Amino acid sequence: MMEENLDVAESMIRKWDLDAHRHEKFSPLFVDDNRAEAKRFIEAIDGLRRAMHYYVKLTSGHENLVRAQNLMQIAIKRLEKEFYFSLSANRKNLDSESVSGRSSRASARTSVSDFYDDEASEEEESTTATPPRTPPRSPPREISEADRASEIAMADLKSIADCMIASGYGKECVRIYKLIRKSIIDETLYYLGVGNLNSSQMQKMEWNVLEAKIKSWLHAVKVAVKTLFTGERILCDIVFSSSEKIAESCFAEISRDAAVNLFSFPENFGKSKKILSPEKLFRALDLYEAICDLWPEIEAVFSHDSLSAVKSEATAALMKLGEAVRTMLAQFEAAIQKDSSKIPTGGGVHPLTRYVMNFLVFLGDYSGALSDIIADSPVGSQTPLPESYFLSPTSGVGDDSSAASITARLAWLILVLLCKLDGKAVLYNDVALSYLFLANNLNYVVSKIRNSNLGLLMGPDWIWKNRSKVNQYMANYERMGWSKVISSLPEDPTAEITPEEAKERFTRFYLGFEEAYRKQVSWVIPDPKLRDEVKVSLAKKIVPGYRAFYRMHRGNFNRDIGVESIVRYAPEDLDNYLSDLFFAAAGTGTSVSYGSYPESSSLYRGR
Repeated sequence: MMEENLDVAESMIRKWDLDAHRHEKFSPLFVDDNRAEAKRFIEAIDGLRRAMHYYVKLTSGHENLVRAQNLMQIAIKRLEKEFYFSLSANRKNLDSESVSGRSSRASARTSVSDFYDDEASEEEESTTATPPRTPPRSPPREISEADRASEIAMADLKSIADCMIASGYGKECVRIYKLIRKSIIDETLYYLGVGNLNSSQMQKMEWNVLEAKIKSWLHAVKVAVKTLFTGERILCDIVFSSSEKIAESCFAEISRDAAVNLFSFPENFGKSKKILSPEKLFRALDLYEAICDLWPEIEAVFSHDSLSAVKSEATAALMKLGEAVRTMLAQFEAAIQKDSSKIPTGGGVHPLTRYVMNFLVFLGDYSGALSDIIADSPVGSQTPLPESYFLSPTSGVGDDSSAASITARLAWLILVLLCKLDGKAVLYNDVALSYLFLANNLNYVVSKIRNSNLGLLMGPDWIWKNRSKVNQYMANYERMGWSKVISSLPEDPTAEITPEEAKERFTRFYLGFEEAYRKQVSWVIPDPKLRDEVKVSLAKKIVPGYRAFYRMHRGNFNRDIGVESIVRYAPEDLDNYLSDLFFAAAGTGTSVSYGSYPESSSLYRGR
């Protein structure tokens, strides 16, 4: 009986012998027209394999064993050709996007035997009128033609791979698979813009060129991990489902080098010390976040020990990027401390303040990544100030030490800025203008924090304390800038005084008011809300007292022709003058160019 099986197998294998049809155009077995024949060919090889095992037990030199081995060589040669053809012809049907969309790495839903069984059933029905004894199959769920073609292709490849592996030709199968699928991975990454760039090459690039490559990589890594490598992993697991070891080895061979190269890009950027500067910090954080966001997929797709180099490279990239971020934060702090730009003559918001706060607002958007990076370098270890100075008890960070670390770092950077502004404030010749400058800048800081993600990090307690300090600065400004005007009127403006004393009071008031107005008309309060608050506060301190004094004593002085009147302004005139204050353009009188700060760079415009 075994010899009879051998005869049957030989008949089928000889029929599809490639050497026997070398002058004919290749006609694949694994296509719809030949699918039943493909099944019989696979069955013939299975029978041949059983015969070989039988004859091996008898004697290694049995003539039928030699015959069977020769037939197996012919059959495997055919399967190799079929495997190569199926992989090549189905590149579109086996694209990573389609394969990665599968819900699991289980075997293909539609197996080759399903199609063979369907065809066999149709043949039986066509040759007999007897109704089937079993109920008809329930109709399968509808799938698209593309999905159906993809599943058929995977089932074909799995069938061939199963047969070759079972016959001891797994290496030959993997060699063909690697030849086709590795080229697909390399080609896809090439079109995604992933190239080989070392740190030396990056350091020689213009920043706008390198930044474009970073943006390209940020897009490419998501596609590569979520679609390309995930799809290839699933395809490998399906095709080589009969051997987990072979599936693991095959996927490692086709993906390891490409994946390591993919993650070498952010590592090399982090290693490029010569190009690091504060304006590049956000691109480093983009790279860091991209890897962190993809880490669950990275661990799942590259879970095999043979792919540990990929995870090691991704980890190394995170470490280098973290070092780069800490370096650039230190550069940013140093840049604040070393700033030597001149002060705005109008006491408005300094360009340094705008730059620093815009920078910190952007940092707040990266709070997760930044917390991880600076968690091991608390700011308290770098300053003699107590840790409690940098933390708000109501910042909302709770027991999250990593969130507390970024709150402390932000508080420290803001403190560095405010100390720098204190130093600049003393450069004003007018003390009142110094206080107005401090109020404007601290108010800008508080507003930026309150209206951004920084508000959650710094907390309402920090905001309240510093808003109170703004009010204190404004109170000092009013006291220093308008005390001469306010004190020129008697404490009780309705008290009886002599006309001479009233005249002297009017004169002192007008001289003081006109001097203050003339000096402060070029001063600025950019924030409309703060500007209105200051005007209302000044009006309450000045106008009611003047109105009462004006009504009490204006009758003592009549306007003589050709003689300047002692009483120059009605109370309404003072309101009008006060309402004109603090509207000077924000940039008026400042010798500092906004373009001198990275705020004006393409990095900031693009965010």
